[in-house]
Amino acid sequence: MLIFKRFQPQDVGRESAASDAGKPPISPETVQKRFEGCGDFLSRVVAAGGTDVGIFVCWMDGTVDAGEVSDQFLRPLSDPKRLGMVRTAADVRDRLNAGAVHGCERRVVTDLSDLCEAVSFGNCAAVFEGMAFLFQVKTAQRRNVQEPKIEKTVKGGKDSFTEVLRVNTGLVRARLRTPELKLSETVVGRRSRTAVSVLHLDGIAAPDVPRAVLARLEALDVDGLVLPDELDSALSDAPKTMFPQVLHTERPDRLAAALLAGHTAVLADGMPLAFVVPSSLPDLFRTAEDGAQHFVTASCLRLLRWGALGLTLLLPALYVAMSMYHAEMLPPQLLLSIIASKQSVPFSTTAEILGMLLAFELLQEAGLRLPAPVGQTVSIIGALIVGQSAVEARVISPIAVIVVALSGIAGYTMPCQDLSAALRLCRFGLTCAGAAAGMFGVVLGTALLLWRVCSLESFGRAYVPAGREPAGNVFLRRPLWRDTLRNPALAGENRRRRA
Repeated sequence: MLIFKRFQPQDVGRESAASDAGKPPISPETVQKRFEGCGDFLSRVVAAGGTDVGIFVCWMDGTVDAGEVSDQFLRPLSDPKRLGMVRTAADVRDRLNAGAVHGCERRVVTDLSDLCEAVSFGNCAAVFEGMAFLFQVKTAQRRNVQEPKIEKTVKGGKDSFTEVLRVNTGLVRARLRTPELKLSETVVGRRSRTAVSVLHLDGIAAPDVPRAVLARLEALDVDGLVLPDELDSALSDAPKTMFPQVLHTERPDRLAAALLAGHTAVLADGMPLAFVVPSSLPDLFRTAEDGAQHFVTASCLRLLRWGALGLTLLLPALYVAMSMYHAEMLPPQLLLSIIASKQSVPFSTTAEILGMLLAFELLQEAGLRLPAPVGQTVSIIGALIVGQSAVEARVISPIAVIVVALSGIAGYTMPCQDLSAALRLCRFGLTCAGAAAGMFGVVLGTALLLWRVCSLESFGRAYVPAGREPAGNVFLRRPLWRDTLRNPALAGENRRRRA
């Protein structure tokens, strides 16, 4: 855990303990050598109070505010009223210890590695032999808080997380104004030195989860934490499975609701997302809009999503299995229509469906990777012109287009994009199982899939709730006046949500 040691008066004059341990001591020469080749490393020697005593000052350009460095650091150091009577470097250290230069955060370090890390984080340093004073002057240049791009809602908040950790924690604090909101901090990445915060509500979240999350983060030994997958792998009990075990959200209000429910969250500097654990499959089907709508409307929409899950997963496989092996299961009129549309198509049913599913994935990938105007054009051309031309040329049957289109549209209703991607891969597998063994293959593949999903856990909590969470709160949204207790699988001592 990253714990900043606060400056104490007895630290002044204490020479570098790092040199005793065989580490290079702090000095202007060692600092310059450590940052050799860094074009954004800036340093200068300031005359203390206009005297002959020089102070070596350094900072990283771009990580600090140049105006703040001049106004709050360089100008006070050269002010004769503050440091005009100093004669030696020891006098300067005493005056800095007495508060000659103020800052929102001031501390002293005696280790060269701590000094380099602090300068990279956005601190300005006054370096002496064996020690350095650090003043935080981080740059204010950052992306402003904007509306959510993915999790849009009509009645919810209109702000979303940014890439700055302290802005994100401030957005959460604005909704949970209580000292029970605890933030444990650590640093991940040998070279990126990314600041990470673990958030939970004391007394509401089970105490074992925040400790386990922090232990996993501290044990994460990577060069840099710059991509979300690093955190996903560290926070997942079964990282090899394709089903997401971490809930992502860009909305501070949704994160606040998750913390009130007993979840634990992780915020990382440079990532405009919150990682929520423990997460279960029903959590991935809930949206921020559910809490802003009437419980009847929200329940109907939640049931629609669960129905879309079965549709996107099983519809292509059932069509292939029934049309190839179990034609008696189809209504006579539908069967005759399928036979009539297949008479002039040169490909088998399996090749049709798998080819259309692959083409659907190609169109979706093209729409995501291309610029927005071009991506929309490609999607329209692929879905309308190419699809219609293929049907008219009798390369594919119209029923295959309908099946694949319904399956794809149903997959778009999933609130979690990671879950949608996992379902698309399972859809290919079940379609192949249906083509190989008919309904027996579909049933066997579905049973194996259910077994795998039911065997997953997230921090000791079941991925698919069984008995510990009422079914009415999984498939439906209960009225608020009846939702008085928190989920016992998540909550700690305080389980009561409302009176």
